Amino acid sequence: MEKEISDIKGSLIGSIFYEIELTAKYCKMLGTQVFEHYDVGISAEEFAILDTLLCNPGICQRDLAKIILKDRANTGKIIDNLEKKGFVKRSLAIKNNRPVKLTELTQNGIKKAEEISKKIKPHLALIQDKISGSDLSRMSEMLKEFRTVLSNTIEIQI
Repeated sequence: MEKEISDIKGSLIGSIFYEIELTAKYCKMLGTQVFEHYDVGISAEEFAILDTLLCNPGICQRDLAKIILKDRANTGKIIDNLEKKGFVKRSLAIKNNRPVKLTELTQNGIKKAEEISKKIKPHLALIQDKISGSDLSRMSEMLKEFRTVLSNTIEIQI
């Protein structure tokens, strides 16, 4: 077993990057399954925007895209869908001497985000309960630190 581990240390599969990517894929699959199970009427991506707007009311599309790490075009498409469903509204404003569209949750959007949160939090807690609170906190801090290092290393075009 020790030889097998030492053989993969130099490969991508044995790297922290691979472990995080694999974990992210599992998290995405879990999110998809939870949203399908509860049949909440919106996708996990749409909920990510509602949840982000709940925490950051009235932000522009560019800032929203940066937070969710999606390009502006895809973010705009998702916002369009949410606007058609009556969950968000946009208004024009000036930011840094440029016109921008600010995105806000409507009352229906707030209600929908809170309704979905109540449904999915207990499901996600079942998984979190299998890991100690201190380990979760430490893991969260380490991932934030790792993301900070990565974000200072790469160029993100959003």
